[in-house]
Amino acid sequence: MGINEIIAKLLANRGIVDSDSINKFLEPNLNKLYPAELMKDLVLTAEILGKDINNNKKIRIVGDYDVDGVMSVCLLYKGLKRLGADVDYVIPDRVLDGYGINLNIIKTAKEDGVDTIITCDNGISAKDAIEFAKDLGFTIVVTDHHDVPEVLPDANAIINPKQLDCSYPFKNLCGAGVVFKLISYLYKINGLAAEIYDFLEYVAIATICDVVDLIDENRIIVKYGLEKLNNTKNVGLKALIEACGILDKKIDVYHVGFIIGPSINASGRLDSALLALQLFLTEDSQLAKEIAIDLRDLNEERKKMTLDGIDKAEYQIKNSTLKDDKVLVIYEPKIHESIAGIIAGRIKERYNKPTIILTNGKDGQPKGSGRSIEEFNMYEELTKCKDILDKYGGHPMAAGLSLNVENIEELKRLLNDNISLTEDDLIPKIYIDMELPIEYINYKLIDDINGLEPFGKGNSKPIFGCKKLRITKGYLLGANKNVIKLNLLSPKGRRIDGLIFSEVEKFIEAMTDKYGEDQLENMYRGIENDVLVDILYYPSINEYKGNRSLQVIINNYRFN
Repeated sequence: MGINEIIAKLLANRGIVDSDSINKFLEPNLNKLYPAELMKDLVLTAEILGKDINNNKKIRIVGDYDVDGVMSVCLLYKGLKRLGADVDYVIPDRVLDGYGINLNIIKTAKEDGVDTIITCDNGISAKDAIEFAKDLGFTIVVTDHHDVPEVLPDANAIINPKQLDCSYPFKNLCGAGVVFKLISYLYKINGLAAEIYDFLEYVAIATICDVVDLIDENRIIVKYGLEKLNNTKNVGLKALIEACGILDKKIDVYHVGFIIGPSINASGRLDSALLALQLFLTEDSQLAKEIAIDLRDLNEERKKMTLDGIDKAEYQIKNSTLKDDKVLVIYEPKIHESIAGIIAGRIKERYNKPTIILTNGKDGQPKGSGRSIEEFNMYEELTKCKDILDKYGGHPMAAGLSLNVENIEELKRLLNDNISLTEDDLIPKIYIDMELPIEYINYKLIDDINGLEPFGKGNSKPIFGCKKLRITKGYLLGANKNVIKLNLLSPKGRRIDGLIFSEVEKFIEAMTDKYGEDQLENMYRGIENDVLVDILYYPSINEYKGNRSLQVIINNYRFN
């Protein structure tokens, strides 16, 4: 197929081996999206909503407070409004309401004269709440993408590609992706098919931030959604991009996942997700600027709270017997419950140990979040402790739970006693695509690798390895000296620059321990030295003042 050997290996590593899969991956196109009507109950839902619109029935959307939930509500609300629906929305408060549709939301809808409730990014597990709503006479439609329980809610229609009897070919859409399919079909049957692609930027943001696999349809959605986002006409998105200081950037997966997304999420964590939703619905540019600045500031506050929470957790680990545990259970009442999961993830990454962060909920009862490593199924292990837990849920890599304060020590004991984790399990592992000497790096290869974008879950950025490179000179860069640039020389005489963007102090410390301060000083001065290093890297192009040069971004290293 005219693909070079390195790219073929990268594709094979991602399970893309047959000609059809390769063609679809290398040439993602909107005409390769699957027909929406293949999704179970989607046509039925379109009929229900069509009748509601024609009969002026009142429709209420019930969303979720994360990025996927906000974008799902935004898309569904805009889409139904365009079709002439009498529609409004609610998003539960993370702390006061918790996740998903609940009895209070349903009671309020009854008082407000709502006829039809449609969920997005939630509802598939809300059996009791939906039964209550049906008893009150509501028409209920569930749109969701989460794993399907054994017993489904008794809704009038359920759109979720993960249903066993759903013939839709792709199962890994996010919540906004499922809503996009519904609106696509509604627009098609109402003569508005050309307008549906205006929504791709919202779906792309949700797809990236919900960390679903960037393969198949998601790859197409993100590719074209990013193109839309870089030329967005949405007043709120423009304002947020400007407030985040990336107006002059080409927006990619990184900017969405680490700058735009967290700013949206911060509203649901520390304020109300309705604030973020208002940003994307407003046509008032001044209001959009004000909200965007609020979201940016909330995210900055969230960052500070996260760092403070990490410091508190670290203090407990270092000053107690926790450091000897293979599963870290940390109770810190002063951590805000909305960031417990973020902190658990950071501690897990730092120690490569399953980590649960517990704090006090609104009712004063301990609740928290856990993040795990591949070798430890957190949901299964919590199930073994269910007798001392009030609530728990999740999957192998992440979970949420609540329990009485007097049971925390018992939870620590149960999770750490008779544990199957070995010391080897706790060693961080990095999986690389292949060993690739730097002699192979050229502009054409980098262009070919860039053709595999967008990178993300399910299509990770390639990582290559190269051994026995000599460091001929090193430089500390940046106002804070937080970047190190290395002039590298291969055994065959090829030279290239390498950049390390994180934990520069660790690099200097490790090199000094291995080779001594004299060799470190020689490296800085460009004097011949004995330093050899193995690196894991990603090749890139450095562009500066109109000049281009090849370089490698170093992800990890070891001194040879």
